[in-house]
Amino acid sequence: MAILVLASCGLLVSLIQTMVVPLLPQFPRLMSVSPSTAAWLVTATLVAGAVSAPVLGRLGDMYGKRRMLLVSIAVILVGSVVGAAAPNILLLIVGRVLQGVSFGVIALGMSLMRDVLPPERVGSGVALMSSSLGVGGAIGLPITGLVAQWASWRWLFAGTAVVAVIQLLLVSRLVPESRVRTGGRFDAVGAVGIAGALVCLLLGISKGTEWGWTSPTILGLFGAAVGLLLLWGRWELGRRAPLVDLRVSARPSVLLTNTATVLIGFSMFATFMLATQILQAPVETGYGFGLSLLLAGVVLLPIGGSMVVFSSASAMISRIRGPRTTLILGTALLAVGNVGFALLPSSELLLIGTATIGAIGATLAYSSLPLLIMRAVPETETAAANSLNTLMRQLGTSTCTAVVAAVSTALVMDVGGETRPSGTAYTVVFLAAAIAAVLAMALAAVTPAPEGVSDPRDDPALAGRAAT
Repeated sequence: MAILVLASCGLLVSLIQTMVVPLLPQFPRLMSVSPSTAAWLVTATLVAGAVSAPVLGRLGDMYGKRRMLLVSIAVILVGSVVGAAAPNILLLIVGRVLQGVSFGVIALGMSLMRDVLPPERVGSGVALMSSSLGVGGAIGLPITGLVAQWASWRWLFAGTAVVAVIQLLLVSRLVPESRVRTGGRFDAVGAVGIAGALVCLLLGISKGTEWGWTSPTILGLFGAAVGLLLLWGRWELGRRAPLVDLRVSARPSVLLTNTATVLIGFSMFATFMLATQILQAPVETGYGFGLSLLLAGVVLLPIGGSMVVFSSASAMISRIRGPRTTLILGTALLAVGNVGFALLPSSELLLIGTATIGAIGATLAYSSLPLLIMRAVPETETAAANSLNTLMRQLGTSTCTAVVAAVSTALVMDVGGETRPSGTAYTVVFLAAAIAAVLAMALAAVTPAPEGVSDPRDDPALAGRAAT
């Protein structure tokens, strides 16, 4: 039961991440603001999530992963209530900032699985939680479409509040607390340092196209990010109990896995971000299908189903052959799926097939990454290490968003008096995503096994402490 409860947390996270994206074009009219202001509904959540993930991970290792998971869900609940009742865009953005805490939920849940589940069930639990992210994203699109067509956007926030209440009750009643603790004092200076660096970095990435990549503001943000990261790294290396153990993170098995995660995040997000845009684009573009938001979401429902089905396959492959093999297979399928999209499928059936291949690849890849991280770090640092890996994935998705924005504004066409991205723009983005997947596959192939792990059956990533 603990597996199902923790895995269901992924549904809440994915709903929060995707629920406002399809409605962004409508928020300027609904809230009487400019499109650039409405875009902060996504940017604020992204930045808040990136900042909170490593902090929550370390606090989970220190004071209890279940405890911090409950705190995170409670903050999400508050953010959802604020968003549902927000009278203006400022409070709505505040609500989205609080919802950004959801980024740390997945890392806490996966790390908790290692501590409380029987060894033979850790792999399947992690795989199921990874797939729940895709399932939530898949069902979130038609839900958003229904709300956009028949009700107020406020019901989206009210719905996530209800789900958060249910998650609080389920986790508090059915999930045991981990007995693994690091203790020590919290590195507040380290938390402030990485928060400042991430805010500058992600703000620069997300706003580069809008503000200009060579503008003084963007260059200043990137410069500040580099400077803060250097100072933060020096501080962390001098601490006995740092927020992020950089010596552990520098191990080849950890460093290469985190680098591959950035590339996988880029590759995966291209499909999830652009598939609905292609389905909704007018037929006159030569690549679009002219579907409504609701129908586009329904067409893509098989993606969520395939991710659930193949989560079990992912766990089996990792158990028999090791998580690195699962990662290599997943990135190969991601590359194939993106190449298929780069060719601009000519029918809905071909598009569904291509998207499903990519979704299966994402399931295999994402389910193997936490296992690779957990086998390479001490048991007392699993939450912090998984949170850092989650942050790497967000860097990949943020970079993908920036690339899509830059390419889709540079390569355009006129359709009925409206400016729309050309087919070449989509081809360029998907080819870049395919290359990212191939690079991630190469990194996975050369990533060494941690010391003491020579046989997949001896992999500590697939072992956990049985609940007592």
